[in-house]
Amino acid sequence: MSLASIYTQQPLKTIIVLSFQLNFPRNSYAKASSSVSMLGMKKKKTVGKASALSEKRILPVETDPVKLVNYVCGSNIYKTGEDVKLGPDSDYPDWLWSLRTEGPPPLEDLDPNSKQYWKRIRKMGIQRQNQLLKLRKF
Repeated sequence: MSLASIYTQQPLKTIIVLSFQLNFPRNSYAKASSSVSMLGMKKKKTVGKASALSEKRILPVETDPVKLVNYVCGSNIYKTGEDVKLGPDSDYPDWLWSLRTEGPPPLEDLDPNSKQYWKRIRKMGIQRQNQLLKLRKF
């Protein structure tokens, strides 16, 4: 069968569909084993030293009590030098010693006319609503 006889036997619509299917290559981006990134370039595989960097690095913790009391441990970000030495308490402002270091104050201690009180009420209401929506069956 010749090519000319195929064109005469089939309608023109079918030939256009066939040429459309033949002209476009198949994409491989949906394959699970594909190593092609979104830009079409091959991804670099991490081998050797690069894969060791992705592991969790454990930082040393200072356990010397004398150093913990006299220095701000971890304040030196450079390879050379030492941490900042702490001064006497009189060198620091008074408000520093009155800072709250625990969690937020209980709701009963807040003034009902303050913005902080109503923000907390709203947040608690949203949390309660989300918990109720979690329990709902679909």
